[in-house]
Amino acid sequence: MNNEITKLEPRVMWEHFSNLNAVPRASKQEQRVTAFMKDFGESLGLETHVDEIGNVIIRKPASPGMEDRVTIVIQGHLDMVHQKNADTDFDFEKQGIDMYVDGDWVKARGTTLGADNGIGVASAMAILASDDIAHPAVEALFTVDEETGMTGAMGLKGGLLSGDILLNLDTEDDNEITIGCAGGVDVTISGSYAQQASGPEDAGYRLSVKGLTGGHSGMDIHLGRGNANKLINRLLFLATEQLGMRIASIDAGGLRNAIPREATATVTVNESSATALDEFISEQAGILKAEYATTDPGLEIVLEPVDLPPALLDTEFQGRILRAVWACPNGIFRMSPDVEDLVQTSNNLAQVQVAEGAYRVLCLTRGSVDTEKMDLANGIRCTFELIGADVELNGEYPGWAPRPNSPIVKLMSSLYEELFHEKAPVLACHAGLECGIIGTNYPDMQMISFGPNIRGAHSPDEKVQISSVQKYWGYLMEALKRIPER
Repeated sequence: MNNEITKLEPRVMWEHFSNLNAVPRASKQEQRVTAFMKDFGESLGLETHVDEIGNVIIRKPASPGMEDRVTIVIQGHLDMVHQKNADTDFDFEKQGIDMYVDGDWVKARGTTLGADNGIGVASAMAILASDDIAHPAVEALFTVDEETGMTGAMGLKGGLLSGDILLNLDTEDDNEITIGCAGGVDVTISGSYAQQASGPEDAGYRLSVKGLTGGHSGMDIHLGRGNANKLINRLLFLATEQLGMRIASIDAGGLRNAIPREATATVTVNESSATALDEFISEQAGILKAEYATTDPGLEIVLEPVDLPPALLDTEFQGRILRAVWACPNGIFRMSPDVEDLVQTSNNLAQVQVAEGAYRVLCLTRGSVDTEKMDLANGIRCTFELIGADVELNGEYPGWAPRPNSPIVKLMSSLYEELFHEKAPVLACHAGLECGIIGTNYPDMQMISFGPNIRGAHSPDEKVQISSVQKYWGYLMEALKRIPER
């Protein structure tokens, strides 16, 4: 347990967050955190159920005097995005998150923090474990695999929950109330290619793009931050045309839900072009740094010599893959014509892997209008099918349609104004939340989402604001008291 973190207020919540962050919990690898949560519920003597897919439901009766209130579902997801800086020595499988306090923020050293959605999960744990928090009957729902497919929410069966109101604790701005979100679909592109031997007069190099800001591929997609996959592809394409560069491999990006921060490629040029290549990369680095000076001030582009790789992409395929990646949409596709400042449809070109005769490209396409989302995904599919790739569209999940006039929205809006003396925006977001999926089996359940200020989610810059957690906690505690009677 991190003593520095557990001394923060509210201590009961931070203690559970510290305990949770000691448990490895990557998406699709939640066995340990599921067991941790099951043991937690059972240790409290509470009814605890683990469903077939690994979701955990813990039920707690109403506190004295609250028995006549409607049952609420408090919901968060157990998994977190495991991302680290390339120069950080950290094993997510064996180590707990190394947290520290920096002024008004809690951060992690070189890795993601897990505040998304660990703060929400820890909040529910604190309520379940408490003997002095007033609350109605609670069903705490902890889902798995939210970050890479939402399969926990999709696998949640109808009839398991009896709550009338769902409080989703998975948003990242403490002055907003979220009542809708985008859906998504995974685009997976793969194929094989022929290889050619490198020439005896060639020299090998490693080209790296790093230091980009990155971030959440939904919540931060509108900020115009650099995508490492796009930037390195631009450099490779231009160097191929101007200097006859050849490519041995590309290792770019990572998780679908994170804007890519780093990319590398192993390349060759004829030894006679070595000086020209160095000058070309230096020139292009200056151009890109100027273009992204505001959004990505830490951008670095590095060219360094390496051993000559034995095998290269054949020239025909090299041209095809570079053109397809260049043509692949990335970023905002369309803004909402109905909701001010809301991204309606976008795509994140998340990963490009090309090596040893096989390639794979991953995208996450998001949209609050399902037909438009699929239109964009099919456009990407067609682009890569033109170069002979196999393309799969899977993992689709629906958006969450706003219900601005539902009683819980009115209650939480008026409560916010009462507590903080200002109106909170009631809005939809471009991230994927589980509410829309859960609502397919629980269509009558009222839903709302809120949370503290979290910045840099899905990147090693992730941090959560201490004072904002305190504000959010007070809001949550008062909301529990205001839940209406049956």
